[in-house]
Amino acid sequence: MKKVFNYLRSMRFGILLLVLIALCSVAGTVIPQGRAVAWYAQTYRSFHGVILLLRLNRVFESWYFIALLVLLCLNLSLCSLLRIRKVVSAARGETERAAGLPDAVRLTPEGVERLRAYLTDRRCRRERIGEVEIYRKHSFGRCGSFITHLSILLTVVFGALALYTPTVVDRDCMPGESIFMEDGTEIHVRDFRIADETGRLDYQSHVQVTLPDGRRSELAELKVNHPFSFGPWKLFQQTFGTAGSVTVTNLETGGTDDFLLTEQTYLSADGVTGILYDTLYPDYIRDPSGNVTLITITEGSYPNPIYQVQVISDGVFTPTLALPGDELTVMNLRFTFNAPVEYPGIRIKHVSPLLNALLVAAFTLMIAGLYITFFCEPVLVKLDSEGYAVAGPKPEHMRVELGEEFREFEV
Repeated sequence: MKKVFNYLRSMRFGILLLVLIALCSVAGTVIPQGRAVAWYAQTYRSFHGVILLLRLNRVFESWYFIALLVLLCLNLSLCSLLRIRKVVSAARGETERAAGLPDAVRLTPEGVERLRAYLTDRRCRRERIGEVEIYRKHSFGRCGSFITHLSILLTVVFGALALYTPTVVDRDCMPGESIFMEDGTEIHVRDFRIADETGRLDYQSHVQVTLPDGRRSELAELKVNHPFSFGPWKLFQQTFGTAGSVTVTNLETGGTDDFLLTEQTYLSADGVTGILYDTLYPDYIRDPSGNVTLITITEGSYPNPIYQVQVISDGVFTPTLALPGDELTVMNLRFTFNAPVEYPGIRIKHVSPLLNALLVAAFTLMIAGLYITFFCEPVLVKLDSEGYAVAGPKPEHMRVELGEEFREFEV
């Protein structure tokens, strides 16, 4: 049992956990997360079964990733307790031990006075034990390792809270339109494309966030695995879709309305005569005799979109196919079928500002801990009427410094 406990608090185990967490994070970055099963089957045809079996499609929600985080917190907690115990143990009685050291370097009376003034100028704390003076500096340096371990633990804990506790919603938004959140935040989507000019799949949006207090972000590029953060909001390019676009003109009044259609919709002025929009197909094949075969699945943008609608007149439903640019007139309404519109599905995550502040504080504490560990080493100088000795965990630097400074006063 003791061996298990020692391994759980060991640096080797901590490094192993960090490596495994890093590998999981790389997998979660390379493989898009949270897509439909069919998307993985189509995109990763050779090994989509392995991805789904190992939950690499939802790495950060998997049991093993959460278990790794818990074990890392346990390891860091044990390491922190061990470090603070060592700090307390080392600090207990260190002044008495330093006072009992024999002089390592003997100085002239003038040298002793100059060393006393030198240590005072360096703002060393002075303590007298009998005929001996103890000057100490950077006593808090012993806590550097403990602070570093504690800050890593806090970073993991606050990072996990930031990962698992935010509110998350998925919203579709047409280009040129905005999403309004409950607190008044506006998320404007200027444009979206599925593929770039060369036909390579791109899934890119340009978004701008306006907070309730009026602060507005720059126009930001949003891509898969490249989220955008502003204020308490974090946006992810999550899904995409293609909407049918139909312009309806009233031939009597001349008025027009534009409709973006993503589901079955009935377009009519009187509720009796009009068209029933069924769906939009990405492609089709027309044989020599003129028969059309509809293609239901494609990857990326729709190469040859075609509308399937039903014309409703006098209670009769007439199935009809229409291409972009075609027009249908039903009674006093003219329906013009436009090029489809691609739109993004955005995952919107709201992270508490307090958690963000705590994460910043944890990182700041980590930097402070590392600085204290490497640049604030604790040291004690024992001084009496004949000379001095240097004590501490790593006294070499102070020994060299005093040796060079007071070499001419050595006896």
